[in-house]
Amino acid sequence: MAETIDIGLAPEGVQSLALKRANRHGLIAGATGTGKTVTLQVLAEAFAREGVNVFAADIKGDLSGCAAPGDPPPAWATARAAEINMPLTPEAQPAVFWDVYGELGHPVRTTVTEMGPVLMGRVLEATDAQEGALTIAFRLADDWLNEGKNEGLLLDLNDLRALLTYLSDNSDDIGKKYGLVTPQSIAALQRKVLQLEMDGADRFFGEPAFKLEELTRTRPDGKGTINVLASERLVQSPRLYSAFLLWLMSELWEQLPEVGDLDKPKLVFFFDEAHLLFRDAPKELINKVEQVVRLIRSKGVGIYFVTQSPADIPETVLAQLGNRFQHALRAYTPTDQKAVRAAAQSFRANENVDVAKEIQELNVGEALVSTLDAKGAPTPVARTKVRAPNSQVGPILPAQREALMKANTAGRVYEKAVDRVSAHEILGKRAADLAAAEEREEAQEARDKEAAKASRTRSTGGGTTRARTTRNSSSRTTPLERQGGRVASGVFNTIVRELMRGILGTPSRRRR
Repeated sequence: MAETIDIGLAPEGVQSLALKRANRHGLIAGATGTGKTVTLQVLAEAFAREGVNVFAADIKGDLSGCAAPGDPPPAWATARAAEINMPLTPEAQPAVFWDVYGELGHPVRTTVTEMGPVLMGRVLEATDAQEGALTIAFRLADDWLNEGKNEGLLLDLNDLRALLTYLSDNSDDIGKKYGLVTPQSIAALQRKVLQLEMDGADRFFGEPAFKLEELTRTRPDGKGTINVLASERLVQSPRLYSAFLLWLMSELWEQLPEVGDLDKPKLVFFFDEAHLLFRDAPKELINKVEQVVRLIRSKGVGIYFVTQSPADIPETVLAQLGNRFQHALRAYTPTDQKAVRAAAQSFRANENVDVAKEIQELNVGEALVSTLDAKGAPTPVARTKVRAPNSQVGPILPAQREALMKANTAGRVYEKAVDRVSAHEILGKRAADLAAAEEREEAQEARDKEAAKASRTRSTGGGTTRARTTRNSSSRTTPLERQGGRVASGVFNTIVRELMRGILGTPSRRRR
């Protein structure tokens, strides 16, 4: 087994990376189009050749070329090999393709519970109040699980939505124990979960969950495996992309055993477009990344960030990256010039290299290289012509990718999703049973009201009818009786009038 891997040639000699120091992490930086992806591919295939497993996010699809031999190599690769006297040997490396969406690789899944409230809040772009509601939801689920209740199982987005609905419906009771949960926060989270689902992220959450053993599995031939994460679509959702890779790093740190300093790493992790991890990241998240980067090397894992400028990486994290590969930077603005000066100051000085000047003059495929030597000290910076890969430069054909996926029997176990009973089913059934019971209760109340009304009608209806009949019969008279009454009334009026005239002495008028 080799002790180093060759990177390229500088005036000072061959530049190499000591495998024993490869777990001290690294940085590949440079402007777009300066050769970062080729440098990444050179390192990945060299690690695999020496028995080190690799995990790398493939942003443009070019990295898939590591699975095919570079035969024939492109003209520039042949010219570079002759220029630096590092012959090309067309060779493919063992590769496995993964894809969160299950389109360009075997599906990669994890559960909502494993993602946790902090990363889930970042994926959902939650506000502080919404993150608080998520934290309460996860705590409630954990308490249920501790009590042996499967309604605390948060496996997919349906489970998370069901739990949020439960929080909204029972906010008063939950607030007394865990803290205030507002309907507005829950409603906003529900909308964001829906949007995440529409973006296709529901395929990422669920079972069977991805097993980390896939990344550390050894091969009978002694080579390492390059695990390529197809990220062309995933990177369009920056929060999900960065959260997934951070989750993977955290899981490696938590689950892998301590191994100390090995002769070579067990796994090297390449994080392309690393600026997406730190952009708008809260301080707590940056502290988490720093902690993982600082401690995970003792688990035999090296992390290499790939980005445009070293300024994209927080200083506390940048200080942990011992192996540097700096491609050209462009200084068009005062901010760019400041970034160039900062990058230049991060290298161990070399009297033959004016870093601040040459960092802007590097040609495509050239890099300022400084790695850790066998004693762990950084080597002086050297302007290096990076060697060409032995594998194919550029993406492989879809038919080649499909054939490799079919040949990987271990990856096929992830093809079919499993939907076991969890929060969605249990809380959904509970809500349905409660709604059915309320419906039965309302129906019974309606029947009771109708029965009471009918009873009152029967108890008062007979007497009213008899009274109405009596009044109607007493007021009924015949025509003869009505005529007699009018005659009697006229006679009586005449008698009274004549008596009054006699008393008052008023003579009666005679009709002529």
